[in-house]
Amino acid sequence: MSVSLDESIHLHWQGEGQALLLLHGWGMNGRVFDPFARLLAERGFRVGTVDLPGFGLSAPLEGGLSLEGLGDALLPHLPQGCVLAGWSLGGMVATQLALASPQRVSHLVTLASSPCFRARDGWPGIKPRVLEGFAQALNQDLTGTLERFVALQAMGSASARSDTKAIRALLTEAPEPDPQALAQGLEILRDADQRPALAGVRQPWLRIYGRLDALVPSDSLAPMARLTPESREAVLPKAAHAPFISHPQETADLIQSFLGSAAPA
Repeated sequence: MSVSLDESIHLHWQGEGQALLLLHGWGMNGRVFDPFARLLAERGFRVGTVDLPGFGLSAPLEGGLSLEGLGDALLPHLPQGCVLAGWSLGGMVATQLALASPQRVSHLVTLASSPCFRARDGWPGIKPRVLEGFAQALNQDLTGTLERFVALQAMGSASARSDTKAIRALLTEAPEPDPQALAQGLEILRDADQRPALAGVRQPWLRIYGRLDALVPSDSLAPMARLTPESREAVLPKAAHAPFISHPQETADLIQSFLGSAAPA
């Protein structure tokens, strides 16, 4: 196992093989991937887990959190020909890196992610009032707000209680997120819209969803497929927003099969 020497970004690698970097979602940190990363490493990948700036052990970005800033901060840490697998907000960051640095990113995998999380005209997503509610609650009860958001990750899954317990246990292995990074990350979820840029993704792309996801509704899958006709889609019928927690073997199978059959860009 190796750890990043850059003190501003906490990143560690395990295993041998094709480099695959896992990017976590809002309010989380890299430890949420611990069991899944070990599973992928056992399957022959060199797996990296990173704390996004302002989360876990990584320092906040001096200029504030943005998709462009996140991409710029992570780019120096990407091995040549790296596979990116981003969960939720991490999927937006992975997409940003794939668009900005096609020579460094060989394949793109997004897990329960969306290029536009907020519901808009003709686009299913999270209702604006829900996002505003989280933003207001952050100022009053940061810890409680994170607890409620963790519960949303598993809501709908048959294993929701055990999934929520697993996520909470993993997150406690690292410090709470920086409050400003949390607020700015929520602004990204509220405001960012990558849909116009998706035609520029040239890498083989696998999109994995949970049919029971409360944050990325299944109604958004058809319009997403129309936007990205060259990408591949896989839906786990009994998973919610954290398929790598509730269905790790199936999720790993999908990634391994995709990387074995998709030629790099």
